[in-house]
Amino acid sequence: MSRRTKMINKIKELMYQPKNIRNIGIVAHIDHGKTTLSDNLLAGAGMISTELAGDQRFLDFDEQEQARGITIDAANVSMVHKYKDSEYLINLIDTPGHVDFGGDVTRAMRAVDGAVVVICAVEGIMPQTETVLRQALKENVKPVLFINKVDRLINELKLDSTELQQRFIKIIASANKIIRSMAPKELKDDWLAKVDDGSVAFGSAYHNWAINVPIMQQTGITFKDIYQYCKDENQKELAEKAPITEVLLDMVIEHLPSPEISQKYRVPAIWAGDIESEEGQGMINTSPDSPLAVMVTNISIDKHAGEIATGRVYGGTIEKGTEIYMVGSHGKARTQQVGVYFGPERINTDKVPAGNIVAITGARNAVAGETISEPGRKIKAFEGLEHISEPVVTVAVEAKNTKDLPKLIEVLRQVGKEDPTVRIEINEETGEHLIAGMGELHLEIITYRINEKGVEIETSPPIVVYRETIAGKAGPVEGKSPNKHNRFYIEIEPLEDELFQALQDKKIKEGRVKGKEDVQTFQEYGLHKEEARKVWDVYERSLFINMTRGIQHLDEIKELLLEGFESALDDGPIARERVMGIKIKLMDAKIHEDAVHRGPAQVLPAIRKAVYGAIMMANPTLLEPLQKVFINTPQDYMGSATREVQNRRGQIVDMQQEGDMMTLESKVPVAEMFGFAGDIRSATEGRCLWSTENAGFERLPGELQKQIIRQIRDRKGLSPEPYGPDHYLG
Repeated sequence: MSRRTKMINKIKELMYQPKNIRNIGIVAHIDHGKTTLSDNLLAGAGMISTELAGDQRFLDFDEQEQARGITIDAANVSMVHKYKDSEYLINLIDTPGHVDFGGDVTRAMRAVDGAVVVICAVEGIMPQTETVLRQALKENVKPVLFINKVDRLINELKLDSTELQQRFIKIIASANKIIRSMAPKELKDDWLAKVDDGSVAFGSAYHNWAINVPIMQQTGITFKDIYQYCKDENQKELAEKAPITEVLLDMVIEHLPSPEISQKYRVPAIWAGDIESEEGQGMINTSPDSPLAVMVTNISIDKHAGEIATGRVYGGTIEKGTEIYMVGSHGKARTQQVGVYFGPERINTDKVPAGNIVAITGARNAVAGETISEPGRKIKAFEGLEHISEPVVTVAVEAKNTKDLPKLIEVLRQVGKEDPTVRIEINEETGEHLIAGMGELHLEIITYRINEKGVEIETSPPIVVYRETIAGKAGPVEGKSPNKHNRFYIEIEPLEDELFQALQDKKIKEGRVKGKEDVQTFQEYGLHKEEARKVWDVYERSLFINMTRGIQHLDEIKELLLEGFESALDDGPIARERVMGIKIKLMDAKIHEDAVHRGPAQVLPAIRKAVYGAIMMANPTLLEPLQKVFINTPQDYMGSATREVQNRRGQIVDMQQEGDMMTLESKVPVAEMFGFAGDIRSATEGRCLWSTENAGFERLPGELQKQIIRQIRDRKGLSPEPYGPDHYLG
C-alpha cells in the first residue's frame, strides 16, 4: 500500500475523532512566508518532497498564483501528524496575504478553530498582519505565532543573539496587545502568545527549521547556537536537529483547540439560535448524530464537477446522495459527492461528520455564508460573514463579441458567487455590467478569470466608488404618495461621529432592529435614549428611527417604509452612489385607512422622494475612499517617497526611524493611487517596501465636489447637475 493510500485511509478514520482534529489557518501579511511554511508542513506529512518544500508552492495551484508569486485563493489540505503516540488529523487552510484578497481570510476563519500567524522577523508586525490577526480573533479563532526569516536578521541585519531576543520581545508584545483587546474575556490569559509555554516558534520556513522552548529543552539548542548555525551557513544541520514540521505541528496540536473544545465557545458567538435546542446542543458537543448544520465558507468552480461548496460541519453528518436544505435561500438540493481536500484534489468519502471541513458537490445555488441543514427542519442560520473591507474600485465590462453577451451575464454571476467580496451589477436595460473589487490587482485577477471561462471581454479604466452623505440638517420634509392620500414627515441629520465609527468598525450589526441589546449598544455609542429605543433599521451605516406615536396602520406599512428607505440609500440623489452616515427620523404620518390606497405603489415613492428631498436640503456632499499607505525606505529616499504621497493629495500620519530605515504611514485617496506601484519604485530606485490597507471614507475636498459629481453623472448618462429638492417634493 502506497504512503498516499495509507494517509487517505488514516484521514477517513480520524475524521470521526473530533478530539484528534485540528482545523487551522495560516495567516500573515503578504510575502511573510505563509505558502512556504505550508509547503514545509506538507513535506513533513509526506505529501511533497522535502527538497522541493519552500520552492514548489504546492498550495498555489492557480496559474495566476504561480505567475505572480502570491496567494490569491485560500487553499485547503488535510494531513496526518503523530504527536505523543497519537495521530492527529490537521485540516489546513493557506490564506492570501494581499489586502485585495482579505475576503478569503474572513471566510477561512469561519471554518477553522486556530490560526498560525506568520510574522517576518525583519519587517515585524505589518498592517495586514494586524488585520488578519483581528479577523481571526473576531471569529473567536485562537492564534499561535511563528516568527519567520530569523536567518535574515543574523546574515543581513547582523544582529547578535541579544538584539535578536529584543526584536522578538517587541514583536510578541505587539501581537499580544491585539490579542488582549479582542480575545474572548474568559479565554484571554490562555490565548496570549508566550515564549515559555511554546506557543511562539522562531525559524526559517525557507531553510526548513524552527525552534520553540520545548524543542530547545529537548535538543539543548540555544539562541547562541542558532546564531552560529546561520553565521556558518549551516542551516541544513539545524533543519535536521529542529525540523520545522515537527515543531510547528506539535505546537498546533498542543496549543490550538480541537472542535470539541472550540465549538463550545464559537457556536454561541456565530449562531443566534437556542443553544439549549437539539441543534444547539449537537453543535456544542460536536455530535455526528445531531441535526445537520453546515456553514458554507467558499464556492469554487471545478471544470469537471461544477460548483464545489466548501464548509465547516458544526453539527450532524453530511452524506453523499442525500437531500439538503439551504436555510438562507430556502432552496433544496441533493449532494452528489462529499469529501475532504488533499491539496489540489478532493478525496471523496460517503460521509463527513461534525468537526471537519467538507467539500460538497451538488449544493446548487449555495453561496458563501449559507447555512445547510436537513429538509423539514427549522434551523436558525449562522451569523453572516462580515468582511473587513469593501469594494472601492469598479470597472465596466463588455463582451468583445455580442453573441457572448448571455454567456457573460452567466459568468459574472458565477464570479460573484465564487468571490462574495466582488460586487456585480448587471443592468440589462443599459447593457452596462459593473464589477467592483478591493483594488486594481483584485479586478485584474477577476478580469483574467472571466477571459479564462471562455468569454473575451473589454474593460473600462478603473472607476472609484464614492459615497453620498450630508453635512447639515433638514426637516420636517413632507413626502406625498402619488394618490396624495398618504403623507410622511421626516427629519434628516448626520449620524453622531462615535456612532458612525461603530458602524464602520462593524460593532453594530446592520439589519432590522430586534432586541434590547441593540438599544443598549446604540446608547453606548452616543445615541439619545429616546431615539435608541425607536430605531427600526440599520442600513448602509445609516439609521431609520420611528419617532411617531399611536399612528394607525403604521405597523402594516412598516416593511414598505423600510424598503423605500433602503432603496433610496442604494442610489443617492447627487450622483446615484450609495448614501451613508445619515439619520432619518419619521416624525409624523397620515395614512389612508383603506389598504388599497396604501400599497407599495403609494408608499415606496412617497418615502423615497422624501429621503431624496431631505438629502438635497441638508447640504449633500460626496465621500471618497481612502487607503492607508505604509512605506519602508532607506533614509536617503525619504524625501522622494514623501513627495510621491503628497503629490497624490496624501497626508503623512506618522514617521518613524529604525537604523537607517524610515517607516512612513500616510492616508491617500484611492482615486490618486492608480499607477502608484511604478511611481514609488522609480522614486526610491526600487529600494522601498510598501503596503496598503483600506481606511474607510472621508469627505471629498470642497473644491473637487462639483467636478467629481459632474464626472460621475456624465459617466452614468445623467443630467450634468443634480435636481434640487423641489423636483422630489413638488
